[in-house]
Amino acid sequence: MIDLSAIDLNLLVAFEALYTERSVTAAAQRIHIGQPAMSAALGRLRSLFADDLFVRVGREMKPTARAEAIAPQVAAALNAVRATLAERQTFDPATATKIFTLATSDYFASLILPKLLAVFKHQAPQVDLRLITVEKESFVELLEENIIDLALGTFADLPSHISQETLVVENFVGLCRQGHPAIEHGAVSLERFVGFPHALFTLRRDAVGMIDQTLAKLGLQRRIALTIPYWFTLPTAIAASDLLTAIPSCLQQHFVSYYPVQCFEIPLELPSWGVAMAWSKLQDRDAANLWLRQIVRDVCRELDL
Repeated sequence: MIDLSAIDLNLLVAFEALYTERSVTAAAQRIHIGQPAMSAALGRLRSLFADDLFVRVGREMKPTARAEAIAPQVAAALNAVRATLAERQTFDPATATKIFTLATSDYFASLILPKLLAVFKHQAPQVDLRLITVEKESFVELLEENIIDLALGTFADLPSHISQETLVVENFVGLCRQGHPAIEHGAVSLERFVGFPHALFTLRRDAVGMIDQTLAKLGLQRRIALTIPYWFTLPTAIAASDLLTAIPSCLQQHFVSYYPVQCFEIPLELPSWGVAMAWSKLQDRDAANLWLRQIVRDVCRELDL
């Protein structure tokens, strides 16, 4: 049994050249190496196959019976390698039948899903979409295992084999019911902001957010009367109470349009943050993943934020 790990692919290329040219000199010229290198390759081939392979008869190197027998397989193997290297992976959304899986939050999905579905309908009518919740503890593993194609969210400290690209930049705005007593002259003072109870969206089952960290630096503290893991239950709670809350700015238009609530500027200097898409570098040049990333990128550029 031949040890494949010991075989240099260039030896098969040399064999092909010798079989075609029937001359060490011509074969060397054919594959752009020197004659000594070709002679050395022939020596290694003879050792590998335990056969002379080519024998000089007059001015020609004639193939032996062994060389004649293996020549078709060598040619087929090299042609397969050439075809593999030359092949460019393509993805035709118009004819593709595929399932893409995205991990994302409900609020960001609500922003991009209408436009995303419209693109799929017109460009990729047989491509299906699956959405799952972003689990911060496991989404990297899901990307690595190709269980999800993209993760959409806010990520920090990603491993080097996970790429990310910012899609939109977000900031917080305040939300309260219409006619809330905290609003005075169209604004909410810091004193009133801290004085009323708050609702906090959180998936971590805690009661500390970015606003609490900022207030703590000022020696202030708010009361978190409600924690909730559902973005689209939050405005119903706000509309029916004196609770204040903070929401991503991209949600304000939807909430104000469909619920009896109003937005206000939070009286604190809060940092903005990026919503990004993350993918595995294993899929970096995958044609289907490239198409999906471009579609998500285009949809986010069209968002009215």
